Amino acid sequence: MFVKTIAVTESEQCQTVHIDLGERSYPIVIAAGLIEQAATFAACPNAAQAVIVTNTTVQPLYAAQLKAALQSKYGQVHTVVLPDGEAHKDWVTLNLIFDGMLANGCDRKTVLFALGGGVIGDMTGFAAASYMRGVPFVQVPTTLLSQVDSSVGGKTAINHPLGKNMIGAFYQPQLVVCDVASLNTLPAREIAAGLGEIIKYGPIADMNFFTWLEEHVDALRQRDRGALMHAVQRSVEIKAWVVGQDEKEAGLRAILNFGHTFGHAIEAGMGYGNWLHGEGVAAGMVMAAHLSQRLGLVDVEFVQRLTRLIERAGLPTRGAVLDAADNAGAYLEHMRVDKKAEAGAIRFVLIDGPGKAVVRSAPDALVREVIDLCCSQGVGIQVAE
Repeated sequence: MFVKTIAVTESEQCQTVHIDLGERSYPIVIAAGLIEQAATFAACPNAAQAVIVTNTTVQPLYAAQLKAALQSKYGQVHTVVLPDGEAHKDWVTLNLIFDGMLANGCDRKTVLFALGGGVIGDMTGFAAASYMRGVPFVQVPTTLLSQVDSSVGGKTAINHPLGKNMIGAFYQPQLVVCDVASLNTLPAREIAAGLGEIIKYGPIADMNFFTWLEEHVDALRQRDRGALMHAVQRSVEIKAWVVGQDEKEAGLRAILNFGHTFGHAIEAGMGYGNWLHGEGVAAGMVMAAHLSQRLGLVDVEFVQRLTRLIERAGLPTRGAVLDAADNAGAYLEHMRVDKKAEAGAIRFVLIDGPGKAVVRSAPDALVREVIDLCCSQGVGIQVAE
C-alpha cells in the first residue's frame, strides 16, 4: 500500500505539492485562476525573454492571459502556435519551436512556457532540453490529463511512427502551474481521458483514493471544482512521490505506466490521434487487470470493480482491433518496441494485489488470450458527449 510522505501546503486559494529531486526540485501549484498569476511564483525563472508554446485550440482561449501575466516579468514575450493533436507530435512540429526561438534571438536563459495539454508539454519540454543544450521551462497544463500526469516528472518526447514517445529526454520543469479553471473549456471526451490517468493511481498505489473515485466519479465528470481539486492534488502527490524515488525510471517509476503498454499499442496501431491517450490507457488497464488475474495476482472481483469504474468514467473498456486477421499479433508487434521491453521481451505493469504494482513479463500465449478476450470487432470509443 502506498504511504503518503509528500509535503503539501494548502490554503483556501492554492495547494502546492513539492517534488523532491535535490537541485532539480520544483513546486506544482494547483488552484483556479493561476494562469493570470503565473509570473508571481518564486520558482518562475528570471530572464530577459519568454516564449509561450501553445496550439491552435488553446491559443485563442488562454495565450493572451498568460502573455499579459508574463509581460510584468519579462522584457519580451513571444508566442509559438503549433497545430493541435497527437498526429503533430513529431520532428516537423518540434522544429517550429526552434524556428521561432532562433528567429527571435532567444538565448540560453530564455524561458519556455508550455501552455496546453500533454502534447504541448512533452514537445516544449523536449525543445527546452535541446535548445542550446538546455533552457528553463515552465509547465502550464490546460487539460485534466496533463495536470494529473504528463506535466509532472520531466518526461519529454515526440512520437515515432513505430512507437509512442520513443525520442525524448528526462528534463524537469522549474514550475508546474495547474489552473483548474481551464478545465471548464475542455470537451467531455477530454475530461474522460484525464480520468483514465487519474484512475490508474488507485490500483498501483492507493485503494482509498480508488474508493473515493468510485464515490465521486459523477461529480468529476460534471466538473465539480472541489472534486477536481482533490483529484488533481492526490494524483500529483502520488506521482511526485514516485518520481522523487526514481526520476529516470530505473525501477519504481515504471508502475506509473499501468495500462500504457497495451494503450500505446492502440494509439500507434490506430494512428496517433484517433484514440486519445487516456482512452488507450483505460482499455489498457482492463487488459492489464485481466492479465494480472490470469497470473493469479488479483481476483475476478477486482477486475470487475476496475472495469465498472472505467465504464462509469465514460471510457472504453475494450480495446481496438488493430488487425482483423491477427489482432493479438499486431498488439505484440507494437508492444515489443515499448520502452519497458528488454531484449525483445515485453514487460507489463501488473497489479500484485490492489494498491500494489509490479513490472514483469508474461507468456505470449497468455497475452494473446487476454487480447482476444478484451477486443472485439466493431468496438469503438464510447465516451460521453
